Amino acid sequence: MKILLKKEIKKLGNVGDVVDVANGYARNYLLPKKLATVVTKGNIEQINLQMLKNKQKLNEEIKNLQILAGEIANMSYTITVKTNKEGKLFGSVTANDIAKVLSEKGFQIDEKMIVLEAPIKKCDMYNIKVVLHPDVNAQCRVWIVSESEKAVDPQQELSEAPSGNNSETDNA
Repeated sequence: MKILLKKEIKKLGNVGDVVDVANGYARNYLLPKKLATVVTKGNIEQINLQMLKNKQKLNEEIKNLQILAGEIANMSYTITVKTNKEGKLFGSVTANDIAKVLSEKGFQIDEKMIVLEAPIKKCDMYNIKVVLHPDVNAQCRVWIVSESEKAVDPQQELSEAPSGNNSETDNA
């Protein structure tokens, strides 16, 4: 039986594909769950129109995410942590910690969107990749600063002062 897919189905096809499936699979599963429809000229036109609307909506979403990526990249974020005398962190800074800092700045970022090769264990400046969409990535600068260093290092405060968007969190 030839059917027109309304939704993407793994190992079968994408939206708008005309596929040949077993009669029972179509009648008992695909058609009742509205995953597919019978192939007619009207149904094909309707699916093509829906695909066009979805593509326009996706393009608009990508444009908005690119603007958001620019906003994220233009800011610098500071995370204050406790360290030992050698400057090693007690614990580490994880994607969850960075997501919290970004969320405090008003960005709706989930920890799964932040790409870290490994947890951060040293005080330094890091360029962190944030995946907003498979086609849109942002790079944000994150300063990992020791509590004792924060009070003593005025040069770093001067370098971050123009952005005016520093966030401090205490990770124990």
